This record gives sequence, structure tokens and C-alpha cells, in this order.
Amino acid sequence: MTHSGSERAILVGLIGAGIQRSLTPAMHEEEARAQCLRLNYQLIDLDAAGVGAEKLPVLIEAARMIGFAGLNITYPCKQAVIPLLDELSDEAAAMGAVNTVVFDRGRAVGHNTDGSGWAWGFERALPGADLSRVVLLGAGGAGSAIAHAVLRMGAAQLRIVDAEPGRADRVAAALARHYGPGRASAAGDIGNALTGATGLIHATPTGMDKVPGLALAADLLRPELWVSEVVYFPLDTALLRAARARGCATVDGGTMAAGQAIGAFELFTGRRADPIRVEAHLRGLLAGGASAA
Repeated sequence: MTHSGSERAILVGLIGAGIQRSLTPAMHEEEARAQCLRLNYQLIDLDAAGVGAEKLPVLIEAARMIGFAGLNITYPCKQAVIPLLDELSDEAAAMGAVNTVVFDRGRAVGHNTDGSGWAWGFERALPGADLSRVVLLGAGGAGSAIAHAVLRMGAAQLRIVDAEPGRADRVAAALARHYGPGRASAAGDIGNALTGATGLIHATPTGMDKVPGLALAADLLRPELWVSEVVYFPLDTALLRAARARGCATVDGGTMAAGQAIGAFELFTGRRADPIRVEAHLRGLLAGGASAA
């Protein structure tokens, strides 16, 4: 699917709650401009409309009828959208979550670029990182997607810790069904989970501008541990500062944010995004004091 500047604009959007300050529209529209595409990116904010995920059926059907090329999907809709779709990609089906919907000849197809976006950024930042024993802190939507990605990258052992122990158990069980027993397990205590670990992936909201702080004690970090952060506003979180102070190699959340957008842009337009350009634009927005949802 290709588009020229003379054709009608590609219409896409984001459905979620509290998304007015999201940087996703800016990333997509700027990359489209660079490729001489006309792309309009609309925010469909449930909070601003005073509604919840129960309105998803109406919103998905309206987008389909209006002629949207696709939608990004974020909290609290990544699971709720699944029954409304005609088809899921293998990745979205395995993860049980959708962050991108593409409308293709009247059919709504769900995809997930969270895991692939994380993997893209991680491999760029820390090529050859030791994946023998990885700890994932946070088993929500982003964490679950990253869990699949890190196992696909060859992690030998993944320990999952979540504030809701049942959620960690469910994600570990789902991973075992896809990748075989023994590679993923739930752990109740972050300190025990980090014993002998080679890397830590942080996938909770702690550290965001509106949820400041550390999700674990800083003295659990040690120099031989790499640390990957999912939070990207602020780009330099308390966790990353603590990790660097203890000699850890680190990956900030900007890499995943750019990777997600790169994957979605290709799904929406059929064009490959320029990864260096997209990431540079995101980092420029963040450095300029822009906020993110």
C-alpha cells in the first residue's frame, strides 16, 4: 500500500484514557511529512469524552466506517478491544493484547508492536547483552509483550515479578504454553529474583513524571546487571540514574517508544519508517520539555 502527496490523507488515531499529551501523533505526522505523505493523527481520549472502555465497540465501528487506516490502542483498552476485531496477528494473539489495529478491506486486524518495539531498541542500545537470566518487574500489558520478545530473543531464563502475584503467574503460564516449560517463572520477591540475574527490565509506571520514585531498592543493583527502562517521560528516570551510579549498562525507554511507533507506522502506511529519524525526533521533543502519556 503506497500513497502520494496528492492522495487523500491517511487517517489514523489513538484510543486511550488521559492521552492529550501523547507524543505519538507528533512522531507519526513528522515521519509522514518526511516521506511526503499526508497523514492526520487524531486523539480519541476516553477521559476527555467522559466515557470508559465500554464505548470501544462504537469507536471501532465509527473508525471503520469513517475510513481510518488504523488505530493505536493504549490503556485501558489493549485487552478490551480484542473481541471487537476480525483477526489477530500471531504476536497479538500470543500476548493477549493489541496496541495497533489496521483496517484492511473492511476487516479490523489487531497487532502488537510493544514487544517488537522494545526488542528493536534494546538490540540497538545493548547488542550482545547477556540474556541468560533476566528479571521482568511488571507483568501488565507492556511487561507481558516484552516477556514474549525477550524469550524470542533467546533468553534462557525469565523471572517475572508483579505487585499482583496472580498476574505474574498467569503471564508465566502463558509463556510456558508458547515457549515450553522451564524458561519463564513467577517470583514473589524482587530481591530473590535478582540473585544471579544478568539483566533487569522495568515495566511498571513507577518513575513516570506523575508516579515518581523507584520500584525496587537501589542497593539491589550491581555492576554486572544491565537495566532496561520502559518509562520514557522523563527519559532519565530515577532507576536509570541509580543503575548508572552502580555501574550498570542501561537502556532508556525512548528506544521502545520509538520502536513501537516505527512498527505501527509501517502497518498503517505500508512504508518503512526511518528509525534514526523517528528516534531523533522523539528525543528532540522530550529534550524540548514535551510531555508524554
